[in-house]
Amino acid sequence: MTIFTVRHITAYRYRREVDFGEHRLMFRPRDSFDQRLIEASLTTYPEQSHVRWIHDVFGNCVALVDFSRPSAELRFETWITLDHTPQLAPDIRIDEAALTYPFSYDKDEIADLAPAMQRHYPDPGDEIGRWARRFVRLGHPTETGHLLMTLCYAIRESFVYARRHEHGTQAPLETLHLRSGTCRDFALLMMEAARTLGLAARFVSGYVYVPDRDGSTVLGGGATHAWCQVYLPGAGWAEFDPTNGIVGNRDLIRVAVARDPRQAVPLSGSYDGNGSDFDSMTVQVNVTTQQPWINEG
Repeated sequence: MTIFTVRHITAYRYRREVDFGEHRLMFRPRDSFDQRLIEASLTTYPEQSHVRWIHDVFGNCVALVDFSRPSAELRFETWITLDHTPQLAPDIRIDEAALTYPFSYDKDEIADLAPAMQRHYPDPGDEIGRWARRFVRLGHPTETGHLLMTLCYAIRESFVYARRHEHGTQAPLETLHLRSGTCRDFALLMMEAARTLGLAARFVSGYVYVPDRDGSTVLGGGATHAWCQVYLPGAGWAEFDPTNGIVGNRDLIRVAVARDPRQAVPLSGSYDGNGSDFDSMTVQVNVTTQQPWINEG
């Protein structure tokens, strides 16, 4: 068990005071058997006038924040502390009927999995499908776990991570052509590749712990991050991080899951003003660890 603490600051600056509309935040981790929230807090500048919590269609915790006065700066600072139990790739225990690819989902599960099995982005020549099928053995059984791990590692080894200034996520076909992108781009490419193989896949937004940055308040101990999950009978939603080549949840802190990246934006909102009023945005994320407290009495 590891205790993670995440400090996340996002600050927007404007050239004059502006009024703010409702802002939507996803920062509270999803409680589960492998990660348990200990504490969470949110502070803003200017101080929020009202915070309302809801669960979205995927069961993610969403904070809806309102402001009552204008300002030339808008700042969100969140803190979370959670205990985290890593599950490594060998612990992915798949039902015998799904150990080799292809396989079929149970008919009772397909009704719920269907939206996550459908391709969401244009690919008229099925280039992503042809690329994904390169990892399927011809004439021999293909182990399902090995297929997905190879797909994950192929993106890690053959694509170049590159930060982009554009908002949103790159179309998967563009990522395949460029062989470069961000973590959100790589997660979406793997999702669409898995979907071409008839598998259910979904997007995950959260944080990644970077051990060699632990304790730094300048560089940050981690970053906002994105990866994907693929549903495997017997194992459930299994984690695959193609950006770092991680299979399993090691160093990954889940905050939100969604059918599409547009449904899991960490922070969104509006202001009343002109586009020229916006000046700049800064983001700082620190992910650090501490030893769990043990009662020896």
